[in-house]
Amino acid sequence: MAQNVYTVAQVNSYIKNMFTQDYMLQSISVKGEVSNCKYHTSGHIYFTLKDLSGTIACVMFAGSRSGLAFRLAEGQQVVVTGRIDVYERDGKYQLYAQKITRQGIGDLYVRYEQLKRELEERGMFAAEYKRSIPKYIKTLGVVTAQTGAAVRDIINIAHRRNPYVQIILYPAIVQGEAAVPSIINGLNALEALGVDVIIAGRGGGSIEDLWAFNEESVAEAIFECKVPVISAVGHETDTTIADFVADLRAPTPSAAAELAVYDIRELSERLYGLREMLRRGMDGKLREASMQLQNRKTRLRYLSPLSQIREKRNFAMKLEEALQDAMERKITEKRQEMLLYVERMKGLSPLEKLRQGYSYVASEQGKTLVSVEQVKPGERLKIYVTDGFVEAEAIRAEKLKY
Repeated sequence: MAQNVYTVAQVNSYIKNMFTQDYMLQSISVKGEVSNCKYHTSGHIYFTLKDLSGTIACVMFAGSRSGLAFRLAEGQQVVVTGRIDVYERDGKYQLYAQKITRQGIGDLYVRYEQLKRELEERGMFAAEYKRSIPKYIKTLGVVTAQTGAAVRDIINIAHRRNPYVQIILYPAIVQGEAAVPSIINGLNALEALGVDVIIAGRGGGSIEDLWAFNEESVAEAIFECKVPVISAVGHETDTTIADFVADLRAPTPSAAAELAVYDIRELSERLYGLREMLRRGMDGKLREASMQLQNRKTRLRYLSPLSQIREKRNFAMKLEEALQDAMERKITEKRQEMLLYVERMKGLSPLEKLRQGYSYVASEQGKTLVSVEQVKPGERLKIYVTDGFVEAEAIRAEKLKY
């Protein structure tokens, strides 16, 4: 009799069908420890659930993330509810998670979600009620355990950022039945002291360890506190009711100290930069003012009475020089003109005629004689020659006949 031979796909499909028909596997809850947890960029979560005897592959698709009220992490004890099915391509079965709760704390999460919804409806998470954190504080109040990493981190980082900030620690009980009144008393005491900011928190732990910060009375104390409150509860992945009510949430106590205390080194660098900017601005203003002063000095020198006198004097000197030049030119011109007249008069001058051998006769009274009729015998006469005159007496006067 021939044996049937099946393909791998047929076998995987058959097994998948068997899993599908098993009613129990379609809705099953499995408890164990989380291992190899990976959050994929697609939003899916892949992890392994293990106990002392074995492991099972698990996946929670992005569409089922509403069934997860906390961040899944390595080592957590959880209860995973979902269906077990076969992935035909690989021939492997895995648990497809629909809901994940921490083992033994399901009731706490229910209380947490109920209180969260109630306080949100009351408006205690609203942004308009959040007080701003002062940028430069003098006193920092801290409500946390007196010992532990949280208070050491806050003190170390605050002192490193600004050693002049005074830190007032209220050593509160942050875990157990006495934690709630202790935290409330710490908030009230630091508010009464008038600190600038309060950090309330503790280090990480389980949900039971952090539960005091999920109590309604603590949330109301934070909400009613007149001093801005920074919550710093647990690690970055832990979220409490106090985080929603506080004016600012810090992922860790160290981060809370950084948010509350301004880094004095940064302030010093900023002040140095502002000082340099102010110096450069003042230098520029002084240079500009100096240039304006010099310009006004120059303008004042030009417009001053003494300057105006000098200016007018210079102008008068220039006019005098111009007048002298004009007069000299006029004198030269007239001199040349006179020389021309002199030369022209020379031809008409009696003296010139005398120099040529001529002479003329004048009466004793100096009247020039031009006719014999002007002379009578016996009259004294003056005969003018080139270098003088000769006195004579008329003996006879005879008129020429032509």
